Amino acid sequence: MTRTTTTGSGLSRRLLLGTAGGLALPAVPARAQEYPSRPIRVIIGFPPGGSNDVTARILQPRVQETLGQPIIIENRPGANATLAAEFVARSAPDGYTLYLASSSPLVIAPHTSAHVSYNTGNDFAAITTVAATPSVLAVGPGTRARNLQEFLAEARRGPVNVASSGSGGLAHLAIEILRREVSQNITHVPYRGGGPAATDTVSGNVHGVIVDLAAIFGLIRDGRLRPLAVMSNERTSLLPDVPTFTEAGVPGVVAVNWVAVLAPARTPEGILARLHGALTEAASAAPIRERFASQGLETMTFPSPAATQAFLRAEWDKWGAVARASGARADE
Repeated sequence: MTRTTTTGSGLSRRLLLGTAGGLALPAVPARAQEYPSRPIRVIIGFPPGGSNDVTARILQPRVQETLGQPIIIENRPGANATLAAEFVARSAPDGYTLYLASSSPLVIAPHTSAHVSYNTGNDFAAITTVAATPSVLAVGPGTRARNLQEFLAEARRGPVNVASSGSGGLAHLAIEILRREVSQNITHVPYRGGGPAATDTVSGNVHGVIVDLAAIFGLIRDGRLRPLAVMSNERTSLLPDVPTFTEAGVPGVVAVNWVAVLAPARTPEGILARLHGALTEAASAAPIRERFASQGLETMTFPSPAATQAFLRAEWDKWGAVARASGARADE
């Protein structure tokens, strides 16, 4: 595989693998040419207002215009979005029921929860990712460490507590990577959501917090949390002055949350191609990129459904290995 040019910042460019020639769509059979002929449901596994829901609603008007049919966003929260995943996996593979989800329910929860009954690679057909946001290590105003190097030095000297949005998700596994690469003195403190974790960090009840940037972007803009480093291969354009862990000499600490759109397995390739074109065009449009940025998100797309499927497979393997090595489990 060769690296591809993509929309978005350096964060997206370093993440994506595919073909360098851009979008190449397969021949579209008659059935796909007739698609869509009725409204399309996009299932979200979280309540309204979260980053997945916001992403879907930013894309909704432009995708509707392109496809010529209403896009109905349906929130089905429960079990960290895995119930929604199971619902879509059992739906008809006709392109009228889609799943918009981030990394945790797709490539992490199957490794950390005993109650997940689906396999992302077998039960879904990937369409594309649409957005990404890196995990970020942030501290409150009372924390002594003024930069990443000082924080890591403290962690090597003695106990340091780092909060996350809960057990068994991306942030938890990001902390496990940090423990592996930096120091076993780092203790994971799980909360029920990124909001409470960030609040306790602002208050000084924990030394720091690791969550995705979109979850605390407002607190960072308001100066209530101070970001020390982002967990991406390159700096994000959303926080251009904040270094990566790689710059601090810890290159293994990479944890980027992304939002993907999938269909049930066995959805016809022509329908996947039609959806891919509509979604990547929308996510790449300047007005949508601007709205993403206001939420702490960056556009991230792939040149084809096949390239997206390969990316999901690589993420599945990566986070499965981290989960097995760390023994991390979800709250159950």
